[in-house]
Amino acid sequence: MIEFLIDLDIKLFNFFNSKISNPIFDLIFPVITNQDFWTIPMLGLIIYFLIARGKIGKISVLLLLIAVGLSDFVSASILKPYFERLRPSHSELEGLILLVNKGGKYGFVSSHAANIFAASTILSFFYIHKKKLCLTIAFLVSYSRVYVGVHFPGDVIFGGTLGYLIAIITITFYSKFVLKKIKKN
Repeated sequence: MIEFLIDLDIKLFNFFNSKISNPIFDLIFPVITNQDFWTIPMLGLIIYFLIARGKIGKISVLLLLIAVGLSDFVSASILKPYFERLRPSHSELEGLILLVNKGGKYGFVSSHAANIFAASTILSFFYIHKKKLCLTIAFLVSYSRVYVGVHFPGDVIFGGTLGYLIAIITITFYSKFVLKKIKKN
C-alpha cells in the first residue's frame, strides 16, 4: 500500500511540476513560494492587528504566533528528521524542473504548507469574512512548493493538515481554558 502511495505521489509531482509547466507559472510561483516575499506583508498585518484591531487583534496575533511556531517546530524539527523523506529536488527524478534552490534534504512534511495553513486557519477564525482569501493564499503557497520542484504533493497535503490541526488545537485550547478563566472572574 505504501509503495502505491509513493508511486502516486511521484506521478502527481511529475504532472504538477513538469506536465503543466508554462512560462507564466514559471514567473509567478517562485515569487509566491519565496518567504522573503511574505515578510513585509505579514509584519504589516501583525502591526495592523496589534494597533488597529483592539483586543481581538492582539489575541489573533498571539494565537497566530503560537500556532505557526508550533507547526514550524513540529514539521522541521520532529517530522522531517523522523521520516527522512528526500525532497524531489534531492532525488534523481527524471524531468524535474527546479525553479528555486534545492532546500533542505528532507521534505516530509512541508513546513511552508504547515505554517501557511496554521496562519490561514487562525486568521479565518477571527476574520471569517477573509476566509476565502486566507485559504486561497494557503493553497497557492502550498501548490507553489510542488510546482517549483521542492516538495511532493503528499508533503504539502500532510503539512497543510498538520498546520490546520495545530491551529484548531490552539484555538480550542484558548477557547476552553483561557476564556473559561476569564468568565469565572
